[in-house]
Amino acid sequence: MLTPRLALMLTLPPLLWAGNAVVGRLMAGSVPPLLLNAMRWSLVFVLLLPLAWRLLAQPQQWLSRWRYLALSGLLGMGCYNALQYQALRSSTALNVTLIAASMPVWMLAIGALVFKVRPSRWQIGGALLSLIGVAFVIARGQLANLARVQFVPGDLLMLLAVFSWAIYSWMLARPPAHLRGEQKPAWNWAEIMMSQLIFGLGFAGLMAGVEQGYTAQPLVWGPGLAMALVYVAIGPSLIAYRCWGQGVAEAGPAMAAFFGNLTPVFAALMSTALLGEWPQWYHGVAFALIAAGIAVSGRR
Repeated sequence: MLTPRLALMLTLPPLLWAGNAVVGRLMAGSVPPLLLNAMRWSLVFVLLLPLAWRLLAQPQQWLSRWRYLALSGLLGMGCYNALQYQALRSSTALNVTLIAASMPVWMLAIGALVFKVRPSRWQIGGALLSLIGVAFVIARGQLANLARVQFVPGDLLMLLAVFSWAIYSWMLARPPAHLRGEQKPAWNWAEIMMSQLIFGLGFAGLMAGVEQGYTAQPLVWGPGLAMALVYVAIGPSLIAYRCWGQGVAEAGPAMAAFFGNLTPVFAALMSTALLGEWPQWYHGVAFALIAAGIAVSGRR
């Protein structure tokens, strides 16, 4: 049963993730994107220490799983967020969140090709609707231009980010056989996040270091950057992760998916208020198609 408490718990993550896209857009001129990603996860690491110190005191538990955790940390923390921040330098926050809503397509494709999970006809129909919605965004509402469309660099980067997140999600759902056969460690949500962050932070720092060797953009410190860094570390990372995990556990993934696609709506409202990026008619069409795709794919 969807109670007011559960509805609030499932609404908070999309709101915070939309804010993450808007903040990333606002900070595009103040901090290089890969450095922002590394700074974000460094602060998350510090904030998690009081809750996950036990994990660091027992390194044998995560060192025995280092290949799996390293890859999941690279995809989920090193790649996805770094690519999203990089995408926001040339694409809009609304476009980025709408392209992210193409996730069902990538989830079904990777599930079928890699994990041999055959999608149902309803899931395929829903994925096609979502894909058409994303096509509206990429073509800027001019469907006749799809044949000669020129992608904004940020759109392509966000598609790559979505692809990496889809692989990461399947890794969480289907860990390797040798890990499934082991007794699962009694980790809480903070320790699970920290086990991936140990490796993901290393990748994020390495990519930020390479970026600093090639970019001429300076780091402009100020109150705005400090507040943005605190927000992306606490809101979209810690609070959203915790609320989403608990909400999915209580409501189930099908119900939660409807709330997850509220992100473009919140991003449109925030972009209008903070960035002056007014939504266009094709954004509304795209969101309607994406929402319909989620509804169709949830049928049994």
